Amino acid sequence: MTLREIKELLDAEVLVGHDQLDKEIKTAFGADLMSDVLAFAKAGSLLLTGLTNPQVIRTSDVLDIAAIIMVRGKRPSPETLRLAEELLIPVLTTKYILFETAGKLYAKGIVGCMERVDDERAFS
Repeated sequence: MTLREIKELLDAEVLVGHDQLDKEIKTAFGADLMSDVLAFAKAGSLLLTGLTNPQVIRTSDVLDIAAIIMVRGKRPSPETLRLAEELLIPVLTTKYILFETAGKLYAKGIVGCMERVDDERAFS
């Protein structure tokens, strides 16, 4: 799916990255712990999160995340949006909760970065 199609599916608002809506997205990862994102997310994935701080943008930059969807109608600070613009990371917001957002994307063919965590990689 393209980011534009995802925007329509989730009735999302584009906060940063209007010029990147033709970007192709095949995988996604949802988390509110950036340590989980660092450990398990894959480059080129869509990040679904309820966090809105600049660390979300910095983590996404390190992992080469394709775009960020902020769930539950969350809106980041101007500082966070400026950083996303600077790093060319699209940021969208949707009023759907994380579970519904993931379900809608999965139903349209977006799969997770990984299917399950191997025992040796699981955190306590």
